[in-house]
Amino acid sequence: MQELQEVLQSINWGLIAPLILIQLILMLIAVIDLIRIKHTNGPKWVWLLVVLFINVIGPIIYFIFGRRQNG
Repeated sequence: MQELQEVLQSINWGLIAPLILIQLILMLIAVIDLIRIKHTNGPKWVWLLVVLFINVIGPIIYFIFGRRQNG
């Protein structure tokens, strides 16, 4: 337990916190868009898994390839 506390204290949260915030914002926007949009390129459940489990890149992949451009 002591080792975990030392590791957590040694992390530079000033650098990591913005990345975590960006990840959460991207995920939230992508999930909201996925719920609201009628049609996607492929099943919605697959895009949900991509958005939730592929950090930072998942939501970006969804916005580039998952959304249909004409609908």
